[in-house]
Amino acid sequence: MSERAAPGTAASASAVVDVPLWRRPRVRGIVYQAVLCLVVALLAWAAIANVSENLARANIATGFDFWNVTAGFDISQTLIPYSAQASTYGRAFWVGLLNTLLVAVLGIVLATVLGFLIGIGRLSHNFLVSKLCGGYVELIRNVPLLLQLLFWYNAVLKALPEIRESVALPGGGYLNNRGLFLPDPQIAGGGAVALALVAGIVLAIGFRALHERIGPLGRGRGRTVVSTLLVLVPPLATAVVVGVSVTFAYPEMGRFNIRGGLEVLPEFVALLTGLSIYTAAFIAEAVRAGLMAVPKGQTEAASALGLRRGAALRLVIVPQAMRVIVPPLTNQYLNLTKNSSLAVAIGYPDLVQIFTGTVLNNTGQAIEVVVVTMAVYLSLSLATSALMNWYNAWITPAER
Repeated sequence: MSERAAPGTAASASAVVDVPLWRRPRVRGIVYQAVLCLVVALLAWAAIANVSENLARANIATGFDFWNVTAGFDISQTLIPYSAQASTYGRAFWVGLLNTLLVAVLGIVLATVLGFLIGIGRLSHNFLVSKLCGGYVELIRNVPLLLQLLFWYNAVLKALPEIRESVALPGGGYLNNRGLFLPDPQIAGGGAVALALVAGIVLAIGFRALHERIGPLGRGRGRTVVSTLLVLVPPLATAVVVGVSVTFAYPEMGRFNIRGGLEVLPEFVALLTGLSIYTAAFIAEAVRAGLMAVPKGQTEAASALGLRRGAALRLVIVPQAMRVIVPPLTNQYLNLTKNSSLAVAIGYPDLVQIFTGTVLNNTGQAIEVVVVTMAVYLSLSLATSALMNWYNAWITPAER
């Protein structure tokens, strides 16, 4: 009498092992992926070879030798030392990148603050506030950003008085259609104070993280006071030790221009205003959706504990809503950074206007310039996403 191998026995296991190698799904998947990677690599190699041959035939230089060539053009706004006669194209690249980062960082801060206020206002029990916030969202997000930038630049800022009719501001400033001219503070020892401020912020963040992980190190106002002291004491102590002195360089009115002082370009103001207001409309909708996602019972529980509406929002509702708000908020931060490239339409010297515009026209090396610019925006987007993902994981409670 023959014996049959029961399922799960050694015989059935050997039957599985005896399946031919090319019929195993895992092996076939690896082979298919390897073939696909090989095909993509061959196509990329063929494209690069074709481009190189065409560039050589057209006598167009390749490589990054242009990086150290003297630029020979001026830039209206520079956060680092730059001169047309002494600075290189590489220096111009860093000037454009810093200008882009300045607009992006300030725009993210302003859009976040305004977006949260508008989003909370849309859920206000006050009829007028709710409707005004709703009208703001519907108007701003349905008008193209480029048109809004042109409006702020041409219809608002260019309508300011000419330089001869500049508006004198209290404290020694001037306002005209060429920009805002303010006293420029000259701070001796300001670098040490700035480093101490950064160290204080890091200490405050570490204190709050430690509070969340190992238990209460102060509650309510006490924790806020400790965090504030950690931020303020290091720079103040450094200022006292170093002996910081502050002087001001005032703008001087000339016959045809204004010399000295701190100049804020109208292009910068128009770009920052347009980006902040436009992005804030989308952030407001993300905030409204996040607040509505919090169960109504949380609001009722906060009210039962005697918390006023403002305290309930700050302590109960918003912390829970952030888990819903952060993912779309990240998208809006990425959009704001990428939308800053529209600065070329109003002449603000950002990375695209300087590097992909002037440098590309002067050197003719389109591939190198465009690839570098794309890599910069890709890096900024990935860094922003990583930071926001870390923040989202930090505020999300662990599963129990």
